[in-house]
Amino acid sequence: MDKDTTYYFIGIKGSGMSSLALILHDKGMKVEGSDITQYTFTQRGLEQAGITVHPFDPENIKAGQTIIAGNSFTDDHPEIKKAHELGLPFYRYHEFLGELIKGYTSIGVAGAHGKTSTTGLLSHVLSGIAPTSYLIGDGTGKGTPNARFFVYEADEYRRHFLATSPDYAIMTNIDFDHPDYYHDIDDVTTAFETFASQVKKGIFAWGDDVHLRQLKTDVPIYYYGTGEEDDFQAKNIKRTTKGSQFDVYYREEYLGNYHVPLFGKHNVLNSLAVIAVAYFEDVDLDEIKKELETFKGVKRRFAERKMADMTIIDDYAHHPSEIRATLDAARQKYPDKQVIAVFQPHTFSRVIALMGDIAEALDNADKVYLTDIFSSAREQNGQVSSEDLAAKISKGGEILTVENMSPLLDYHDAVVVFMGAGDIQKYEHTYEDLLSHLSLKDN
Repeated sequence: MDKDTTYYFIGIKGSGMSSLALILHDKGMKVEGSDITQYTFTQRGLEQAGITVHPFDPENIKAGQTIIAGNSFTDDHPEIKKAHELGLPFYRYHEFLGELIKGYTSIGVAGAHGKTSTTGLLSHVLSGIAPTSYLIGDGTGKGTPNARFFVYEADEYRRHFLATSPDYAIMTNIDFDHPDYYHDIDDVTTAFETFASQVKKGIFAWGDDVHLRQLKTDVPIYYYGTGEEDDFQAKNIKRTTKGSQFDVYYREEYLGNYHVPLFGKHNVLNSLAVIAVAYFEDVDLDEIKKELETFKGVKRRFAERKMADMTIIDDYAHHPSEIRATLDAARQKYPDKQVIAVFQPHTFSRVIALMGDIAEALDNADKVYLTDIFSSAREQNGQVSSEDLAAKISKGGEILTVENMSPLLDYHDAVVVFMGAGDIQKYEHTYEDLLSHLSLKDN
């Protein structure tokens, strides 16, 4: 780390980039960056830290800076071109992260789904036990002085996680996602196997995943799950409206009974992975129990609020597996309420590749509404529409617009789950405005 330079982040509002910027700021480095002017959910943490965020402009790039560029931006971006012209030290996000984790007991959390939730849970638990730095993909990052652990989200997109070589890795699952980059499930599995070969001490992997079971690597793999063949097992699981409780065994050894204020089967598995890592680092398991009970969740993962007589849940789910997990969690916590899904399809290539599976997953709700497909910087259009997806959904599929969210006002004392990885929150905010105006009229 260099205290004489200014670390300048191109795309500082990105979920990983903002986390990394906060870590460097905590370490006493000079940090600033640039991004779009539109408000994003990662922005608040940067503002609270006093980190300056400029609108994109090549004039921002000056001598004395070290550039860290977000992976969404090509080398043709005006600020990146200027940085290269000036010959400034230049890193891509994942390259800098690979350097940063050296010198700690590092734990990378990888998987097509569950990375952010598991990284957040592991960071929370270990931070309560020992000094821990962490980078979570919800825009949260902390650089703790004299940290023992460094927990980070290891993103498989475009094989970016291959820039890192952690001591341990948690692998939550392998699934076909990012069809704009990966060819098929075998291509994804090959990337994970390469990442596994770079892990130094051990891997904790979900035992029910057939692709994770096939991994070949030189370090030990400890499987976690609910099956008899798993090394770490959750047994006697009780799921209630207050959370989930379960017994944990490592092979034949009983490690205790644990409770987490989290919902959905996936969060039992995420907690089990965290317990497994802690066990191998000789962390006091009674301390782990206490920390698990106080976890409040991460941003945009089953984030709840109440308005009028409605419960509104905001979630990043955009893949069929994530949609199922989120709706399962809603059913656990609110077993007696109607569950309405409002889903923003995310990228044309994903909808084309997974349309039938997305529709089937959404049908786990009582009623389904869709928005138009969110087009990313990588994909502005495609040969598919939300109407095509709606035709495959049996529980509805009406298309909502920001200008007309009124169909949702027909529901009372129910749960509305907004899901998507794009700008679904603008639909949420419009709905909340409608609810608040109705509440004022009623009063």
